[in-house]
Amino acid sequence: MRKSELFAVVVLSGFLSSACVSTTTGTPAPEADKVDAAELNYQLGARYYQNGKYELARDRLLLAIELQPRLAVAHTTLGMTYEALDNLRLATDSYENALRAAPRDFDVQNAYAVFLCRHRDFVGARKYFEKAANHPENDNAERTLTNAGLCMARKPDVAEAERLFRAALDRRASYGEALLQMCLLKYQAGDFLSARAFLQRLMSATPSTAGILLLAAEIEGKLGNDRGREEYVNQLLRQFPESPEARKALSSG
Repeated sequence: MRKSELFAVVVLSGFLSSACVSTTTGTPAPEADKVDAAELNYQLGARYYQNGKYELARDRLLLAIELQPRLAVAHTTLGMTYEALDNLRLATDSYENALRAAPRDFDVQNAYAVFLCRHRDFVGARKYFEKAANHPENDNAERTLTNAGLCMARKPDVAEAERLFRAALDRRASYGEALLQMCLLKYQAGDFLSARAFLQRLMSATPSTAGILLLAAEIEGKLGNDRGREEYVNQLLRQFPESPEARKALSSG
């Protein structure tokens, strides 16, 4: 047994056994202990999931849910875990359990929509993306709308994807992911002037990466601006000399 697992078992045993111990007033507090134990197991399960230890994640998340059946985030993470384990039936059940536990939670709706999109249920995905984006408490609706746009691009429905990316930018004009996706849409459509404009907005809003600099160089090349292309390539070589993008730029001349 790993040290982290042993620690979890010891702490969990402490939580559960403490339900049998009276407080100074003689009143037990088993529900508070169960909530704490559920949260601990959820956190462990989420960490195992992030580290690719899916069987361990599943076991911890199931225990969290046993302790707190309406812990929606545990159901959602369990859905992601079952998906990683290639059990789509149980993954679907887990996402639907999350929705039943928290039907108005826009993060749960967004996660379920992403899952549906990955498995090409575009009608269902759009329904839950819309619910999440229109939630009055969703302060990050631009993220939800961008996810929806990426889903529609996968369908593919380029016009609807563009509409959603623009809606995201209406919410937050400097949102980097939506700017990048608009740039890529315009690049793929051969509208290189518009691609340049969206990329320039992105570069003014966020630090440039190797990928962004290579894309900028390629756009300038498409526009016949050899000097501009050379400037971006030189910047790429200065800032990211060991990157795959730098090697690509050098190999393409």
